[in-house]
Amino acid sequence: MQAVRRARAVSFCAACRFCAPRGSACGSTRVSGAPSASRMTPPNAITLARMLVVPVVVWLILADFANHERWAAVAYGIAATTDSLDGYLARRRGWTSVGGVFLDPLADKLLVMGALIALVEEARVSAWVVLIIVAREFAVTGLRLIAAGESDVIGASQLGKLKAFSQNVMVVCLLLASRTAGWTDIVVAVALALTVWSFADYFWRGRHHFIAGASRS
Repeated sequence: MQAVRRARAVSFCAACRFCAPRGSACGSTRVSGAPSASRMTPPNAITLARMLVVPVVVWLILADFANHERWAAVAYGIAATTDSLDGYLARRRGWTSVGGVFLDPLADKLLVMGALIALVEEARVSAWVVLIIVAREFAVTGLRLIAAGESDVIGASQLGKLKAFSQNVMVVCLLLASRTAGWTDIVVAVALALTVWSFADYFWRGRHHFIAGASRS
């Protein structure tokens, strides 16, 4: 019976920062606790607000009025900072929920992907850059689902958080810099390097799931 409860608990803990106490180690680990049932908590409200800002950011990037990209950078920056705020409140106040675990990473991905796709439309970033970032997100999500199916959680690492920060910096820099600025290529390269590196880290920490699957087949 304890094994069944533990397996059920794991399915609700895809985002360990909502479940683990601050300062605990993140990694591939078994989970014994779970968030409470879905309810509208302040962190959930902040996360939903971040999702609602996504179309606003995209519209501002694609608009044609004066300084529209600066306004887009401001809106994006504010939305990105709320990612740390809702996680902090969830840990500090114990406002964890199943909805928050699902919505928070979804909101993060929608914000970054929406801005990058709009920047591709504006010819501010190459499509292959966005393709690498999108592919990484799908691959990591799939790996986490495989791990969850085996009652395991691959938690967010410091490298993954650094990747997210570098992508946010990249988007803001692309919005604020002139189209001829060459230094933005360095910012994009750093973000891409951290994107690939963090994926390699996730894959290495979850490699035993693939090895176990291959041995069973």
